[in-house]
Amino acid sequence: MNVGATLRQAPSRILAWALPYWTRGEAGRETPTELFRVLYLGWLVAFALKVLGSSWDVSWHFKWLRDDLAPPHLINSVGTAIAVALTIIHGYTGYGADKTALRLIQWGTGIFLVAVPLDLINHAVNGLDITSWSPSHVMLYGGTAVMIAGVTRGWFLGAPEGSRRHLILAALFLFSLENTFFPNQHQEYGVLGIAAWDRGTPTAEPILLQFAADQLNRPVDRGMVVQFSLPMPDWLYPVYTVAACLLVLVIARMLVGRTFTATAIAAAFVAYRCVIWPLLTVADFPPSAVPFFLIAGALCIDLAFLIRVWAVRAVAGAALVTAGTYGALAVQGEVLAAPPVAVGSAPVAAALLGVLWLGAEWAARRPAVQPTGALLNTTAMP
Repeated sequence: MNVGATLRQAPSRILAWALPYWTRGEAGRETPTELFRVLYLGWLVAFALKVLGSSWDVSWHFKWLRDDLAPPHLINSVGTAIAVALTIIHGYTGYGADKTALRLIQWGTGIFLVAVPLDLINHAVNGLDITSWSPSHVMLYGGTAVMIAGVTRGWFLGAPEGSRRHLILAALFLFSLENTFFPNQHQEYGVLGIAAWDRGTPTAEPILLQFAADQLNRPVDRGMVVQFSLPMPDWLYPVYTVAACLLVLVIARMLVGRTFTATAIAAAFVAYRCVIWPLLTVADFPPSAVPFFLIAGALCIDLAFLIRVWAVRAVAGAALVTAGTYGALAVQGEVLAAPPVAVGSAPVAAALLGVLWLGAEWAARRPAVQPTGALLNTTAMP
C-alpha cells in the first residue's frame, strides 16, 4: 500500500465527500447521520485542544513573562480556528444545530473572538494580569462557556439514542466543567507558588518576579509573591466552585440521566489534572494543587438526585453539596494542599446554588426540548 499516495489523495477525497453538503439552509435542517457525527467530532477535537492549551497556559504564566506566541496560546489558536470553521459551517448550512443552539454557538464564538484583541491590548497597556478575573479573561472563558452550551444543546437534540450519545454528552459537560473551573487555577497554582518561595526554590523565573514586583510597586519579597499568587479574596474560590462549577454537574446529572454522572465527570476532570500535573513538572513548569475535593461535591449531587421531589431536591441538595464541598476542601487543605477557604462564605454558596438549581430544575421541565435524534435523518447525502 502506498502511504504517500494515500496521504496526497486524502484532501481531494475529503472535499469530494464534504462539498455536496455545502448548501445554504436554515438552522434545524435535517442532518445526515454521518455529517452530524463528523461535525461533533470536530467540536470534540477543538475543545480538547482548548483544554490542553489552557492547562499549560496558567502554568506557563507562573514561570515566564507573557508572550503572545507562547506554545499554549498556539495550541489554543488551533482549537479556536477549528471552532470558527465549525461555527461558519453550522451557520451557513443549517446542519447539526437548531436555532437556539446555533445562536449560542455564534454568540459564544463572537464573544471569544472580540475578547482576544481586547486581551492583547490589555496586556500591552497594563503588562501582566495579576488575576484570571480581569474583564478580558472573563470574556474568553465566558464566551467559551456559551459556545460549549450551544454545542451541548445541539448534541442533546440531535444525537440518536445509544451509549455513544450519553458518553459524548458527558464529555461535553467535562469540557464545560474544565472551562468553568479555569479561573480557579490561579489560586491553585498560587498556593504552591507561595510554598515554593517559602522553601527557597521559587518556580517563577527572576524576570517574572521582578516584573510583577515592579507592577505591584513592591520589592521582590514574600509579600509581593503572596499578592501575585493569591490576589482574590478567600471566599471567592469556594463560593464560585459551589455555585458555578458544581452547577455544571447538576445540569449534567439532569441531562445525561445516569446515576453517578456527576461523580464520573468530576473524577475524570480530577484524573486529567493528576496526569497533567507530573507532565508539567517533568517539563520544569510549576505544578498546581489538584481539586480532589470536587469528587466529594459531585457525589453529594448524585446522592441528592435520590430525592424525587424536584424542589426539595434542589434545596436539600444545595445544602448537602455545600457542606460536602467545604468539608472536603478543608480536609484537603490540611492533608495535601488547597487554596485558603473563608468558611463563613458557605451559607452564601448554598443560597446561590439553591436558587440556580431550582432554576435549572424548572427549565428542565419545560416542554420545549425534544432530544434523541430530532435533527437527524438517515440519508447519506443531502
